[in-house]
Amino acid sequence: WTVGGSQKGHSTFIHWQLKYITVIILYLLFSSGNIIGSGIFISPKGVLEHSGSVGLALVVWLLGGCIAALGSLCYAELGVTIPKSGGDYSYVTEIFGGLMGFLLLWSAVLIMYPTTLAVIALTFSNYVLQPVFSNCVPPYMATRMLSATCLLLLTWVNCSSVRMATRIQDIFTVGKLMALGLIIVVGLVQIFNGHYEALTPQVAFSLDRVPSVGQIALAFLQASFAFSGWNFLNYVTEEVVEPRRNLPRAIYISIPLVTFVYTLTNIAYFSSMSPEELLSSNAVAVTFGEKLLGMFSVIMPISVALSTFGGINGYLFTSSRLCFSGAREGHLPSLLAMIHYKNCTPIPALLVCCAATIVILCIGETHNLINYVSFINYLSYGVTIAGLLYYRWKKPNLYRPIKVNLLVPVCYLMFWALLLGFSLYSEPVVCGVGLVIMLTGVPVYFLGVHWKEKPKCIYNFIGEQEQLVCQFLKLFSEYMKIFFLLFLFCHSVSPDNCSGYWSFLSDL
Repeated sequence: WTVGGSQKGHSTFIHWQLKYITVIILYLLFSSGNIIGSGIFISPKGVLEHSGSVGLALVVWLLGGCIAALGSLCYAELGVTIPKSGGDYSYVTEIFGGLMGFLLLWSAVLIMYPTTLAVIALTFSNYVLQPVFSNCVPPYMATRMLSATCLLLLTWVNCSSVRMATRIQDIFTVGKLMALGLIIVVGLVQIFNGHYEALTPQVAFSLDRVPSVGQIALAFLQASFAFSGWNFLNYVTEEVVEPRRNLPRAIYISIPLVTFVYTLTNIAYFSSMSPEELLSSNAVAVTFGEKLLGMFSVIMPISVALSTFGGINGYLFTSSRLCFSGAREGHLPSLLAMIHYKNCTPIPALLVCCAATIVILCIGETHNLINYVSFINYLSYGVTIAGLLYYRWKKPNLYRPIKVNLLVPVCYLMFWALLLGFSLYSEPVVCGVGLVIMLTGVPVYFLGVHWKEKPKCIYNFIGEQEQLVCQFLKLFSEYMKIFFLLFLFCHSVSPDNCSGYWSFLSDL
């Protein structure tokens, strides 16, 4: 800047302000965009079912946002104190050592990401098939086959091209914004027209049955699935400009914004549907559209299908990179750190994520899967935030650009302990299975990671298996070319008019 406030200095200051505002908006969109996903189209039914009344369900949604805000503030302190990308995995490894970090990675690879992918894929198939089976629940095999087909298609896209995967993500984000915007606007119109009987206090808090503390805990688990993603900005901490200022500001704006949007969406649902109608619906947004949109009701399943399709793509992209990072750090087989030499995509990691998700698709039901994955998510959040307190005790003189009040992590951990305890009591099998799978990582860690001096025959065996997998992937690529040629032939597409397709095949 120049002395006296010259025109050049003023324009430089304006340019700096605009750049800073743009950075804040980008982080805000990243944070809120990762939170708002398919969960809001799935979880309302589970929250209402476990809470027992409309009023209590809305309270759960509001408190769920408050809890996410407390967790986000704790993660902001960790993000600038331990400035490493990788989120929970990096923090837990730094604070508690390799075993705890490995167990978190193990549970993420085997439970968190595959189960979340399975839930989103099932939501996609339910919303696509519900208009076809309008008077009944879509058949079990039909939903599983469509979910698996969608998953395989997007796995192939992510294996083939990073650019194509990111373009799909950008385009299909519009679907979720369109669906939520339409639901909120139509719901507000309903309320302004006087259709808010179910939202009056005497009706909203009327209880046919008094829910137990365990049922309330399960309602919070259902809501927490919709809020998952509030910690995603910590996965790219090293890329954040001025994290000391921008991390808290993104949290202060995005979490209340998401909570506001989710609460308004649920109010819109209850303005047009009775609790019984919502609980009996297999696709809440479709039922909402059929009641209020008339001939335009087809917009709703299309919008939600676009949203969930983009959600599957986003989680595939992220989960495969987590596998890749874990393998590169030596916590997973080195095979998963391999990338395609032309496409630069982590094909082995993508195939592992796809295979694990298909297995879970075949054995789980949507709302049980949400309880299952939310329990493990909360467990990892609690361990990470407990690490914040331990790190303060272990290194009290360490410089912390952000230092939250001690009550914030303590309040979060108190709620966390109550929630997990009562959830485990109410759903011992669903939650217990997740714990058992997580603990199976202990012997795997000591045999695969901690034990450095393995016999030479083991390394030879691993090398042979890696060569076999590489040969399989090469054959897989060739078969995909053949499949694509057959696809063109069956659709009577002339090769002369498909130069773009042929260049894509040559890239494969």
